[in-house]
Amino acid sequence: MVQRSEQITSPVKSFVRRCKQRKFRRKVSDTMGTELTGGELLARTLILRQLLRRHVLSDEEMYVGVLLPSSAGGVVTNMAISLDQRVAVNLNFTLLSDVMNVCIAQCGIKHILTSRKFMERMNLDINAELVFLEDLANEATLSDKLAAAFQAYIMPAPALAHQLALDAIDPDDVLAIIFTSGSTGIPKGTMLTHANIASNVDAANEIIQLRPTDVLLGILPLFHSFGYTLSMWTVMQLDIGGAYHVSPLESIKVGELCQTFGGTILLATPSFLRAYLRRCTREHFATLDAVLVGAEKLPVQLSNAFEEKFRVRPIEGYGCTETSPLISANVPPNRSRGIDAVERKEGTVGRPVPGIKTRVTDQATGEVLGTGEQGMLWVKGPNVMKGYLGQPEVTAEVIHDGWYRTGDVVEVDEDGFIRIVGRESRFAKILGEMVPLDGVEDVVNEVIGIREDEGIKASVTAVPGAKGEHLIVIHTALEKSPGAIRKALFQSGKPPVWIPSADSFYQVDELPMLGSGKLDHKGVHQIAVSIFEAV
Repeated sequence: MVQRSEQITSPVKSFVRRCKQRKFRRKVSDTMGTELTGGELLARTLILRQLLRRHVLSDEEMYVGVLLPSSAGGVVTNMAISLDQRVAVNLNFTLLSDVMNVCIAQCGIKHILTSRKFMERMNLDINAELVFLEDLANEATLSDKLAAAFQAYIMPAPALAHQLALDAIDPDDVLAIIFTSGSTGIPKGTMLTHANIASNVDAANEIIQLRPTDVLLGILPLFHSFGYTLSMWTVMQLDIGGAYHVSPLESIKVGELCQTFGGTILLATPSFLRAYLRRCTREHFATLDAVLVGAEKLPVQLSNAFEEKFRVRPIEGYGCTETSPLISANVPPNRSRGIDAVERKEGTVGRPVPGIKTRVTDQATGEVLGTGEQGMLWVKGPNVMKGYLGQPEVTAEVIHDGWYRTGDVVEVDEDGFIRIVGRESRFAKILGEMVPLDGVEDVVNEVIGIREDEGIKASVTAVPGAKGEHLIVIHTALEKSPGAIRKALFQSGKPPVWIPSADSFYQVDELPMLGSGKLDHKGVHQIAVSIFEAV
C-alpha cells in the first residue's frame, strides 16, 4: 500500500512522526560511519536545535545558511533548523565566493552552519559567520541530552509537536530557499513552502510506490532541489530509510554505500550513471530496484547498458527548482502500479505527477496548443514555488494566475507524455529560423559516436556575428575532424542551419559542469564568446 504523509501537515510534523515510527530501526546512515535509528535522529536534531537557540541564532534570524554535503550531519542540521521554524538555505559550495556572497546577501544570512573538516577542503571567502558544528556539539549538557531523549523516546508525537509549536505552521510558510543553478544566469532564491515540499514528496511516492523496506541513496547535493526535496525530505516525511554520501562523483563510494546499506532507490543524473557504469561492479548495485534520473536527457543506449550490467532499468523524470522540483516522471518498471496501459515511454520525461496540471502555449501568441504541437510548458499545482525571494517583479514574469512558465519548449503526445524539445534560452535565431541548441547538440554527439559509459563530448552554443547568430561547438578531444562531423550531419538530412561551420569548433580539456551534475551552459557560452566574439 502507498504510504501517504499527513494531508498537508507540515513535513516537519511528518518528520517527528516518522522518527518515532522507526524509533529503534535505522533511519539515516552515511559513508562516514554514522548510523542513526529514528529515535537517535530525532534526539540529535532536538539537541542541535536547542544549542542553536542558546548559542548562535537570535530570535529575529529567519534565514540560516548551511554549507554541508549530503550526509547524516547535513540531514540533522536541516531538520534542526526546520524544527525551530526557521528557513534553511543550503548554499552551493561549488560556486565562486563572489556569487555565493550574492546569495548570502539576498537572504540576509548572518550565520552559516558547517563543519571544520568540510571547510578545510573549500577555498571560500564568505561574508557571514561560520559556525562549526563540531565545536557546538561540545556545548551540549547532560540536561540537554536527557531532555532530548525523553522527547524522542517517551513523549508522544502529538505532544512533542505541540510543545515545539509545530501546529502553528501554515502550509504556505517558507520551509527552504533553494537557489537556481545559475546555468544560464545569476542564481535566484526560490522560496519553497511546507506545502510545496509535502505535495512533491507525496507525488514522488505515488510514482515510485515507496515501501518501509526501501533505502533511498542520498548522493545529490542538498543545495539542489532534487537532492533537498527528493533525497532528504522523502526519507524524512515517509517511513523509509536513507543512506547518504558526500559526493555523487565518487563512484566506488556510492557503490559501496548501496552495497553496505541495501540501497533500493537511486536518484541521479545520466552523467553520474555513466561513471557508475564504468567503475562499479554488479555486486555494488545488486539491491537496486528503481533508478530515476533527471537534469539531462537519458539516452536509450545508456539505459540499455545500465540495465544489462545492473539488472535495473533507469527511467527519466523532469522538474525545475521552482516546482520543488518534480513535474513529471515515468514509472519505474519494478514499481508498476498496474492501473495504466502505458506507464512509461522512453524518450519522454513521463506524464505529470498526481496533482499537477500542465498546458502548452504558442511562444508568440500565447494560444493554448493541442496534442503534438511544440510550445512553452506551463505548470500549475501545489508544487509551484511561492516566488523568488525579494524579487516580486521577476516572480510576476514567470507566474500568472498560479501557472508557472517553465522556460522549456515541449510537445505532449496523445497519452500525456512530455517530450522536451529544448530550453527557450537554448534556441538560436539563424536566417530567421529558431534552431534548438539542445537538438543540434544531440545530433553532433550522435555523429561523434560516444560510448554508453561516456558523457557528451561536445556542447553547442551560439554567439552573435556579422550576419546574425551562428553555432559554436565546444568539445573535448575527438577522433573525428570537424569536416567529417559536418559531412555526416549533411548526409543525415539535417537542415543547413543546424550544421556548424568548419571554423566553429573549439577543443577544451573538459566541458564545464555544475555541482548538480548538469552541463554548465553558461560556462560553455562564456568560452565561446571569449574565443569567437570577433568572428
